[in-house]
Amino acid sequence: MDKKNALRAGALASGTTLMMLLMSSPALALTRDDGDDPGQGLSVIETLAQFVFAPIAIFAVICGLVMVLDRSTDRQPKAKAKAKA
Repeated sequence: MDKKNALRAGALASGTTLMMLLMSSPALALTRDDGDDPGQGLSVIETLAQFVFAPIAIFAVICGLVMVLDRSTDRQPKAKAKAKA
């Protein structure tokens, strides 16, 4: 019975995904809308800086702030309790 439910869930998920892909046609993105004013494209360096290096830098700054401003005093690993048999 479990295999039947898994097949049913898989069929539902794949059918839903297929319908979503068919309904959102990427060809419609080529037609310009009224008032559409696209800017200049980004270079490779600008794209990497904006979508790769900037998020990594922001992540590093947040990690650094958390490490510096952390006030917890418990830094030692906890001793494992012996298992009672």
